[in-house]
Amino acid sequence: MTAPSPLDDPHNATHAWAHYRRLLKWMLLASMLTAAAADTYLYGSVGMVSIHFFIAAFLGITLTMMLMSALMGLVFLSSGTGHDESIEDPLKDLHDW
Repeated sequence: MTAPSPLDDPHNATHAWAHYRRLLKWMLLASMLTAAAADTYLYGSVGMVSIHFFIAAFLGITLTMMLMSALMGLVFLSSGTGHDESIEDPLKDLHDW
């Protein structure tokens, strides 16, 4: 039988998800600043190519960083709340450590 997850408690879940949303808001700001810096560097290096090039570079960098932030944030959320420890490990008897 699996142990109850700390995220089953509404108070813990509310706090954890609020922290996750706050992390994503800060990472959105950092991602957009990084993408703007990259676009500025590209404009300085190659000049005005096409506005579509700069929009694509901005969106590509921002969305890639946000995807990474969302996935890593979920890993930190799962680990930080104790949700990872609540699973049942069917192979725990096979561990040699």
